[in-house]
Amino acid sequence: MVGIVGILIIFVMVFGGYLLAGGKMGIILKSLPFELMMIGGAAVGAFLISNDMSSVKHTLKDLGKVFKGPKWKSDDYRDLLCLLFSLIRIARANPVEVEQHIEDPENSSVFNKYPKILADGEAVNLICDTMRSASMNYDDPHQVEEVLEKRMEANHHHALHSSHALQTMADGLPALGIVAAVLGVIKTMAAIDQPPEVLGKMIGGALVGTFLGVFLAYGLVGPFADKVKTITEEDSHFYKLIREVLVANLHNHAAAICIEVGRQNTPSHIRPGFSELEEALRSVKQDAA
Repeated sequence: MVGIVGILIIFVMVFGGYLLAGGKMGIILKSLPFELMMIGGAAVGAFLISNDMSSVKHTLKDLGKVFKGPKWKSDDYRDLLCLLFSLIRIARANPVEVEQHIEDPENSSVFNKYPKILADGEAVNLICDTMRSASMNYDDPHQVEEVLEKRMEANHHHALHSSHALQTMADGLPALGIVAAVLGVIKTMAAIDQPPEVLGKMIGGALVGTFLGVFLAYGLVGPFADKVKTITEEDSHFYKLIREVLVANLHNHAAAICIEVGRQNTPSHIRPGFSELEEALRSVKQDAA
């Protein structure tokens, strides 16, 4: 919703100011389809050249983040902590039983209580792989932490590709606008024998290309890239929480301490409250009894 409001403000302020200053939309509207075809088409073509199909699909999917916001909300962090608490308690009470959950999470009664988390393959794999490491009696938790850090860095780098691709497009749009403007000037020079009023409109149409390139770059595509990057980085905290809790578990801290470590390492604006989390964990204990 905020993204839509932002786009509306951009258009109203830019074109509203232009009209209030005495500008006329006629020349812009007349030139817009052709300029947009040249600039937008060239930008899309360059985007396809510089990215494979997987990256293209990933970027198109990530554009939805501008309007939907982060995937993981405060309730999801609370649910994740409850899930990890359940798995840690089971692992310490009966290591054989926890293997059933981490080897087949789709049919696990613990994982199925949290369908949104279960639907995220990376989160499930991160939990199961780390719990499996714990069951193998790793002597050095720091080694596991280092492996998790490298894995998460690689995943985060891949997740940021959409933002980088959009930013590259934004960086190129002003230059493509100049290309369209130059073509408009060439067209104008070919009609140099026309009267000044005709030439004025033709030059104005050519300048629409420069305007459009800059407007798209700094008014839309660039902010989209920044928003995708911000949301991707915020969602990465969800996976960092998994690492913090399970590494604390490898250090043999009490289950409640492991969960509190994760809660404290969650950003404040999405961090579950202490009382709220205590109530949720109490329900988990009652269900397990």
